[in-house]
Amino acid sequence: MSKNTDINTSFMGHPKPLFSLSMTEVWERFSFYGIRPLLVLFMAAAVSSGGLGMSKEDSAAIVGIFGGFLYLATLPGGWLADNWLGQKKAVFIGAIIIAFGHLSIGLSMFSEIMFFLGLALIVIGTGLFKTCSSVMVGMLYKQDDARRDSGFTIFYMGINIGAFIAPLITGIVQKEYGWHLGFGIGGLGMLLCLAIFYFKTIKDFEEFRDKVGLEQDYDKPMVENKNVLKVIMCSVIAILAFIVFIVVLGHYGVIDLSPASLAKKMVFVIAICTTIYFLYLYFFSHLNRDEKKNLIVFVILFFAAAFFWSTFEQKPTSFNLFAQDFTDRVIFGWEIPVVWFSSLNPLFIIIFAPIISMIWILLLKKNIELSSMSKFGLGVFGAGVGFGIMFLASKVVLASDGGLVSPLYLIIALLCLTLGELCLSPVGLSIMTKIAPNVIKNQVMGLWFVASSLGNIIAGLIGGGVSADNIEHLPNLFGQCMWALFGTAIVLFFLRKPIYKMLAH
Repeated sequence: MSKNTDINTSFMGHPKPLFSLSMTEVWERFSFYGIRPLLVLFMAAAVSSGGLGMSKEDSAAIVGIFGGFLYLATLPGGWLADNWLGQKKAVFIGAIIIAFGHLSIGLSMFSEIMFFLGLALIVIGTGLFKTCSSVMVGMLYKQDDARRDSGFTIFYMGINIGAFIAPLITGIVQKEYGWHLGFGIGGLGMLLCLAIFYFKTIKDFEEFRDKVGLEQDYDKPMVENKNVLKVIMCSVIAILAFIVFIVVLGHYGVIDLSPASLAKKMVFVIAICTTIYFLYLYFFSHLNRDEKKNLIVFVILFFAAAFFWSTFEQKPTSFNLFAQDFTDRVIFGWEIPVVWFSSLNPLFIIIFAPIISMIWILLLKKNIELSSMSKFGLGVFGAGVGFGIMFLASKVVLASDGGLVSPLYLIIALLCLTLGELCLSPVGLSIMTKIAPNVIKNQVMGLWFVASSLGNIIAGLIGGGVSADNIEHLPNLFGQCMWALFGTAIVLFFLRKPIYKMLAH
């Protein structure tokens, strides 16, 4: 009995597998966050500087489309895990595909096509990897385990260790040796991710399953679906046919295939498809009455999260471009690489995630439990404060006719966004793993990440507006985001009690 208790509390009072699973995510996120801040800068850089020479609007839109597809891929990825692969195989195969994606981007010096092929491979691999890793965390806790929220916060902190280190390394490598080596270094992180998952995480999960037990079996699909291969083949054929159809329409000028136009179309298509998919889950997944109520709660949180991520995910676009064009980055005669500002968000998470986790536990011990919905609303409000700081910074830029502002504006704004993220994102993941029906758990988690998909695409559309040629637009850009976030926080506050009445079963 004591050994069973030890393995269930051996990592900071949490289950032992949480550590190795967090380390797997550390290196997967290292690979991703190592290249993400470079994307918009690389595409917008002049060809003579090794870039692609694209406009900032198109570059930011492509980053948004990439981020959108990254999270949108979690829907088919979750379905494959539910119906065919199971969590273990989905994570392992996804990691291999992501590694090939980083290799392709690293080889893009030979062909521009390799760059976009690499982005596509990362999208496919992440679709398999991302939902399953979060579901595996939820499997370590019983439904009523008070450690669940703090466990996800620790998991989130672990992810950001890799996210903090990655831009620092890729920023220096890119500055000294060029864009492509900066991109390629992310592949090393994925190799470490694969090694840790295969040799450590799987072993820890099997030990935990045997001695304590898991909420569900992690190496088998939730449902055995005999038609999986047929569905995959038909889906691939349909997707390829659709791509050819769109390209032909674009070739003859029927539709506009510019990145910004495509991003706008994606927002509309994703919103429609998500609504249809939700209706399918609601009416045809054989859910009972209580599970259907849970899905309604999910929809409310889905749109709130989409608002949040449409602002938060402007870090690699509007925040990155603001750092490049309007921020004084010279300290003691040395210019800070733009990419290094991307390390601030994960650094703040590393510092504040354990503090916030301890605060939740301390309040719980004093019988003062802040509800998950309250934490969610605080997260949205915190992001609004961050954009209020950027609104003030843009006013200073406008008043000085495009002059440079102190980096403290970016630092404080990113701190506020980070505190909001720590309140919202891990708690949101925790709520989803708690209310998602078992038979469609990965699919509901995939739908949750679609909110991030919408947010990324919208963020890309907004982010391209940060330009030295359009400084009068800056206050309006950041101001609209600020008021949208504050409004969403107020709505969540008033919906708090009705939501908990729906979940009280």
